[in-house]
Amino acid sequence: MKRETLSEILAVGETTNIEFKRCGQQPEKDTFETVCSFANTFGGSIFLGVEDDGVVSGLKPSALLPIKRNVVNVVNNPKLFDSPVAFEFEQIDFDDKVVLRLWIPPSPNMHRFKGEIYERLEDSDVIVRSASRLAEICIRKQGLYTEQRVYKYVDLADLKLDMLDGVRERAARKQPDHEWARLGNEQLLRSAGLLGKDFSTGDEGLNLAAVLLLGKDEVIRSVCPPYKTDAVWRIDPDSRYDDRIVVRCNLIEAYDLLADFCRKHMPDRFFLDGAESISLRDVIVREVIANCLIHREFTSPYPARMLIDSVALQTENASKAMFAGPITPTGFSPLPKNPIISSFFSAIGLAEELGSGTRNLFKYSPRYSGSDPELVEGTVFTARVPIYRPSRRGADASGAAPSPGIASEIAKLVSERGSLTVAEAVEAGYPRRTVQRAMSKLVEEGAVVPMGNTRSRRYVPAR
Repeated sequence: MKRETLSEILAVGETTNIEFKRCGQQPEKDTFETVCSFANTFGGSIFLGVEDDGVVSGLKPSALLPIKRNVVNVVNNPKLFDSPVAFEFEQIDFDDKVVLRLWIPPSPNMHRFKGEIYERLEDSDVIVRSASRLAEICIRKQGLYTEQRVYKYVDLADLKLDMLDGVRERAARKQPDHEWARLGNEQLLRSAGLLGKDFSTGDEGLNLAAVLLLGKDEVIRSVCPPYKTDAVWRIDPDSRYDDRIVVRCNLIEAYDLLADFCRKHMPDRFFLDGAESISLRDVIVREVIANCLIHREFTSPYPARMLIDSVALQTENASKAMFAGPITPTGFSPLPKNPIISSFFSAIGLAEELGSGTRNLFKYSPRYSGSDPELVEGTVFTARVPIYRPSRRGADASGAAPSPGIASEIAKLVSERGSLTVAEAVEAGYPRRTVQRAMSKLVEEGAVVPMGNTRSRRYVPAR
């Protein structure tokens, strides 16, 4: 490692895979806790001879060999480590001081130090005590796709088979000659990888992917109790929420519900992409929701969350990650978390090929809001996409009555267009609550007349 590279690492500080240790004549106990946690998580580098704040104190040249011998002896001592951890040394000259880098790759084995299992969370080494966290580590290390788990007592009656007609239509819209249009229900399920045989156990039947994609609500709750997505819209950061839905239905229905929720509370912005005008909001919503639904670890008890506020659309969900850190368009290698579910979503046009979601978010987010998204991989995957804020005329989230000027502007819009919905007024740049209060005021004054039910109500000029 070059001096310049170490300087950059020192400037960033300790992270999920970087640790600084001062180190005297021999490493302290916490050095080996970090060795254990790196091996159990995503791997990392321990820099011996560096203070916690990134200042290089260096190691005495005479201490280098004893330190190396100590590390080798401790890591290979069966009374201390179960089982031994792989590692490499690298000596780095930094100005007139020496730093020793101890690199630990991620291990396929589970390691204990003095009887405790450690994992790396942010910049801390944490003892794993809960059975759920231990199970997540085991799943990640085994490289298993839990979506392939077969449930031999789940049968076709436990699925919403009436949804398959809609699935065929969506697949045909994306690819007119798609084979699913010609297949019966059971054949389609086999073609999609939802019905088959687990060759490790010999069990045959529907798998977890089938239950999550098409299952009835009660079947999903029984097979996968932790599964849900909690979506919140919040205007005031000090309030719990202004609107909320908790989604526990199958993934296809969940996608539609969450997309509608986002469209309801996020302003739109259109962009000319070549000769085609596209909704930037819809593109972003599609990618964020698809990622949250199909690239998660469904067996984890960590709840998936979606938050929309005045600043950003944010999601977080459990992930079976192979690394930890920020994701960039050029600095990531897309890995399938649930290849069966991903392929199904792709076939019906709700997702594209692996990695396209990240590229689309970095392509369209600056055009939507002027800022890049923030995507961070780890045991919990987080996504944050800034929200476009049009020029708000009379923006008011306090609950106060709209000013006469705002009510007059909205009345003018109703008159010019012949009719107006609340959603159309929001797209014109007015806050939803302001529009709702203004419409109520105009109805009371007899200036406009409501037509239709609450869901599709339009306001027309009074005659």
